[in-house]
Order: sequence, then structure tokens, then C-alpha cells
Amino acid sequence: MTTASSIPAATPAPGLRLMISDYLTLTKPRVISLIVFCAFIGMLLAPVDSLPLWKTFAATLGIGLVAAAAAAFNCLVEQHIDQRMARTCGRATARGIISNRAALLWSLALGTVGMVILLLWVNVLTAALTLATFVGYAVIYTLLLKPRTPQNIVIGGLSGAMPPALGWAAMSNSVPAEAWILVLIIFVWTPPHFWALALYRTEEYAAAGVPMLPVTHGAEFTRLHIFLYTILLSAVTMLPFIIRMSGWIYLVSALVLDAIFLMYAWKIWRNYSDLLAKKTFRYSIIYLSALFAVLLLDHYLA
Repeated sequence: MTTASSIPAATPAPGLRLMISDYLTLTKPRVISLIVFCAFIGMLLAPVDSLPLWKTFAATLGIGLVAAAAAAFNCLVEQHIDQRMARTCGRATARGIISNRAALLWSLALGTVGMVILLLWVNVLTAALTLATFVGYAVIYTLLLKPRTPQNIVIGGLSGAMPPALGWAAMSNSVPAEAWILVLIIFVWTPPHFWALALYRTEEYAAAGVPMLPVTHGAEFTRLHIFLYTILLSAVTMLPFIIRMSGWIYLVSALVLDAIFLMYAWKIWRNYSDLLAKKTFRYSIIYLSALFAVLLLDHYLA
């Protein structure tokens, strides 16, 4: 006879937790969090009297899900590259833990739900722009540009720069010049951000057969272009103040953030080390988040 005390207590299956973790990892949560943050900034800066809570939630969720779908599709397509790189070899698709079919279905499910949310509860413009962003990243960048040209990050960076425009469109059903300036900032930020990573991962990209700039043109050429793009970025970040989209709080903050980024870029060009490249890469993420945060702070305090 079995007694109650002899029945083992139910515990969550560790295999199930691991499977959920693997599927979530395919969506690149840290990248998605930055995308959602930039989209949310666009929502908050859009000229509306107040943010409708449900629409804001729906837009954030929809944009985030479609971005997650693009990330999962990227992991599916690039599994042979991921297997050769220390940074990505642990992904479930690279390890063969999640099959190609399962990864594709996961991407389709995320993208479909996200698009339905945007179409039903946001607006057609946001849905169309988000779909174009998905195609730009998952197809044009991942399938066409990345394996063929060292300018993959420059050209393909437009899709990654779109979140502020998506957020702005979600609230105002329009994408004015102010929104495109935010897109331009991210577009110019992307090359120095990603090339800093590529510099200390050059051997891995070369082994994976990816024609990143330091692989095709050498480290010195890449370091110079990081510095030149950072100068261009510093100029572009002045545009919100020039067109009176922002005030002095943003201007002073942007000048400080730009000065620090320029210092890193100068040191990378003149006195390179892998440690410095890693610090520059990390700072570039802080830089973009802080720049948009002070733009928002200026908008509401000025």
C-alpha cells in the first residue's frame, strides 16, 4: 500500500526549465531590451497629449516580439557561424539542441503574434515598418550582406536603427523628421559599436568565414574608421539641439558622452589593445542608452 508520505513531492522538471532557457536565448534578450528601450523612447517623444496605456503596452510587446523573431531566425541561419565563435557557440541551434524546424517555427510564432498585435491594437504604419525592419535584418542583413561584404554593418545597420521610428509611429501614426534623426543617430552609432567587438573577435570571424572589416581590411584600417565614425556620430548627435528638438540639458550631456566616446575611439586608433576594445564596446551600449535617456529627460523638463 502506498502512503501519502511515500509519494515524492512534485518539482519542476529541470529539462523543461533548460528548454525554456534555450528558446529564450535564441531571442537575444539583451539585444531585444535595447531595441525595446529605443522604441519606447520614440513613443515618449512623439507629440501626443498622453500615452494610452494599452496602446503603449501593445506597441512595446508587438515590436519586441517581431524583433525576437528576427533574432531567432538569425540564430537559425547563422548556426554554422555560431559554432565557430566562442561568443555564440553555446546557442541551442549551434549545439543542435533545438532543431532547424523548431527554431523556424519559434521565429514564425513570435513574428506572427507580434504582427497581429501591431495590426489589431496599434496601427498599420507601425506594423508595416516593423515588418520591413524584420526583412531588413533577417533577410537583407543576415542572408545577403553579412556573408558577402565588409560593409554589412554599415548597410544593414538601418534595420537595427529603426526602433525609435517604430515607437514614434505607434503613438502618432506618422514618422516626422525628428524620428528619423533618432534613427540616424543609431545608424551612425552602429559601425563603431560593432567594429569594436569585431576587433577583438577578428580571428573568430575569420575562422567562421565572415568578411568583417578587420578580417578583409586589417585592424589598423578598422581602428581608423572607428575613430572617423565616432567623429561623425558626435556631429549627428548635435542635430536634436540644432533643430530645437531638445535643449541645453541634452546638449551638455551629449557633449560629455561624445567626448568620452571620442577618447575611447582615439585610444583604439593610436594605442590599441583587446581590453580597450572590450571597454569601448561596453561603453558604446551605455552611451546610446544614456544619450536617449537624457534626450527624454530634456524633453520633459525643458
